[in-house]
Amino acid sequence: MAQLNPYISFSGNCREAMEFYHACLGGELSIMTFGESPMKDQMPAHMHNTVMHSRLKNGGFELMAADMMSPGELIRGNDITLSLICGTKEEAQKLFSRLAEGGIVGHPLEEVYFGLFGDLTDKFGIRWMFQADNA
Repeated sequence: MAQLNPYISFSGNCREAMEFYHACLGGELSIMTFGESPMKDQMPAHMHNTVMHSRLKNGGFELMAADMMSPGELIRGNDITLSLICGTKEEAQKLFSRLAEGGIVGHPLEEVYFGLFGDLTDKFGIRWMFQADNA
């Protein structure tokens, strides 16, 4: 069954924010920069220290965040995405196709180095991100 998590976008201060949330909320914090990722060679050098993905996990909640990658300016309204972490690739494909109906697909579901990934904005303007691990 899919798990729903908030995903926050920042404009260059993701590490600072996630370290603050970690100090306030406790749990386990992991942070990966673009420079530490397999995408390093595809990114300009000035982005190597920005956060590609971070995760704060504590018991029953998980908060994820990154420095905004998509084109445009970060504004209130495009800074939160609902992330569905699916148990199987089939579940991700089913949920993705249902939520994409009448919406706009940003990135179709595709295999990437960490599993299946895609994102869309539904017909109500809500941003969704989908992932299924390679397991």
